Amino acid sequence: VQLQASGGGLVQAGGSLRLSCTASGSFFSLISLSWYRQAPGEERELVAGITRDGITNYANSVKGRFTISRDNAENTWFLQMSSLKPEDTAVYYCNLKTLLSYYSGTYYPEGYEHNYWGRGTQVTVSS
Repeated sequence: VQLQASGGGLVQAGGSLRLSCTASGSFFSLISLSWYRQAPGEERELVAGITRDGITNYANSVKGRFTISRDNAENTWFLQMSSLKPEDTAVYYCNLKTLLSYYSGTYYPEGYEHNYWGRGTQVTVSS
């Protein structure tokens, strides 16, 4: 499975951007689709996620400003970002979490959670 993210860029504070991530390849037992971000000198943090059943969750810092959605037919998910702030500046990574039966040649009867990551897209918000 490969993930391709796009949509980052430079925007002024108060502006909007829409990130997209498309998964190619076969995967089963989807757990969730998410967006993470990592600012310089900071740890990677969860921004927003959507489960297989459509339940969403957001970091407190982006609630009310960001919206995660998905297009199941296209294996694509989105992050609509509005009212952007300079502190939203970071590299944004898309994430796909699945449950695998086999991993590295080992069978996991309870399943093995595996994360796929996109390469990241830069979002810069100027003040």
